[in-house]
Amino acid sequence: MEDITNINWERLSEAAWNCRENSFLIGETKVGAAALSSSGNIYEGCNIEHKFRSHDIHAEVCTISKMVSNGDNKLAAILIVAKRERFTPCGSCMDWIFQFGGPACKIGFQAFRNGKITIYTSKEIMPFYPQ
Repeated sequence: MEDITNINWERLSEAAWNCRENSFLIGETKVGAAALSSSGNIYEGCNIEHKFRSHDIHAEVCTISKMVSNGDNKLAAILIVAKRERFTPCGSCMDWIFQFGGPACKIGFQAFRNGKITIYTSKEIMPFYPQ
C-alpha cells in the first residue's frame, strides 16, 4: 500500500509506461495512466481506440474504471504518460477525475520515460469547474 501523503511518482510512472505498451491504436498516440487511490492502491490503464472513434476509451477513464471496479472510489493522484510535448486530460476525462478525485486531486504528466513529471491539481487545470 502506498503512502498517499508522499506520492511515489516514480512508481506511478513505471506502471503507466508499462501499461501504455498495451494501447490498442487506430491513430498514432499511445497513452498510459496510473492512478493512486486514497486507500493507497495503484491502478493502471491505457487508451483503447475503436474504429468508430466516438467509442474510444481514454487512458484516464480506463484507469479510473479499473480502480472503481476493484472497489476503490476515491482518487488521490493520476499520472498520464504519452510521447507528446504538452498535453492535459480532455474535458471528459477531467469530469471523471473531478468525480472521483475532486479539486485537490494531483494530476501528473510525463512526456518521456524517466523524464520530468509536471504536477497540477484538478482545480489548477480547470479553476472554474462546477462544484
